[in-house]
Amino acid sequence: MPFDVRKSLRKYFIMGSQDCKRDPAEILKAAAAGGITAFQFREKGKGALTGEAKVNLGKELRAICRQNKIPFIMNDDVELVNVLDADGIHVGQGDTSVVKLRKLFPEKIIGLSVSRNELADSPLEYVDYVGAGDIFGTSSKTHDKSAVGLEWIAELSSQYPNLPIVGIGGINTRNAASVIEAGADGVSVISAIAKADNIEETVKQL
Repeated sequence: MPFDVRKSLRKYFIMGSQDCKRDPAEILKAAAAGGITAFQFREKGKGALTGEAKVNLGKELRAICRQNKIPFIMNDDVELVNVLDADGIHVGQGDTSVVKLRKLFPEKIIGLSVSRNELADSPLEYVDYVGAGDIFGTSSKTHDKSAVGLEWIAELSSQYPNLPIVGIGGINTRNAASVIEAGADGVSVISAIAKADNIEETVKQL
């Protein structure tokens, strides 16, 4: 594993074409120039590409990551990990189990999304990092009851001091610092970068 996982989580950008109003490759290039430390290709949801179109975009984004020495993490799609020569894979609780993934990919980075009520059933010994959240809920629902808040980041980092943690959910330039201060190694964002007017400057502020 050529990347320092803890350092790679600091500014973790997640994106698929469905998140973009312009060319995803241009967005990723600007984000790389701004200083993102990891990228997750998450082509999922309404309007997402499938089949050959998804593979072709993945190859284009993978090349940008390689040029910039940024780890390229595949979201959920086990087959594309090999097709795109991804550096790792990130899954949610309902996706392929991390136990199976570790057998398939002993040398790759494996990340798992974990909420407060999922922690007890999560086999953390098989993962390289966790995505903890949702910290602030969605940006459209500031009082979303699913939000776990900063206190849980503090609890998690105290309970598992050797486990790299990236905060997820509703994070932007205004609240990113508070997530780090609470004990996370980094922050992961989608729209805060993908929809930013000045991507490079936004990344620097995270």
